Amino acid sequence: MKKSSMVLIVAMLFLMIPLMAQSEEIHRTGACKADFDKFCKGVKPGQGRIVRCMQAHENELSPACRDQIAADKEERAQEFRKACQPDADKFCKGIRQGNGRIIRCLKQNEAQLSAPCKVFFQKK
Repeated sequence: MKKSSMVLIVAMLFLMIPLMAQSEEIHRTGACKADFDKFCKGVKPGQGRIVRCMQAHENELSPACRDQIAADKEERAQEFRKACQPDADKFCKGIRQGNGRIIRCLKQNEAQLSAPCKVFFQKK
């Protein structure tokens, strides 16, 4: 691997570390703080446990919290498109979107994915 490619990958990893914790942080603060305190306060942060707890109570969350979570999901979708759209166009042409078909296709081609797309999957 070229040195410049390795530097790019390492730099992207350092930039992505704060984003990994961001989703759980969003669920514990702001518009979701009261809901977090009510439903998930005893849940240990990490490995998506808080996100799963909040999802388990999705129908009980306040409208403001649901809006905040929806905005977070949209942001992550944009990150996915930015990181993986070229790979999806290359490896998954003709595959219909929905029900995780594109994600499965990309995972099947994981060894050939671009560095940004690989980083996206690593942070999940």
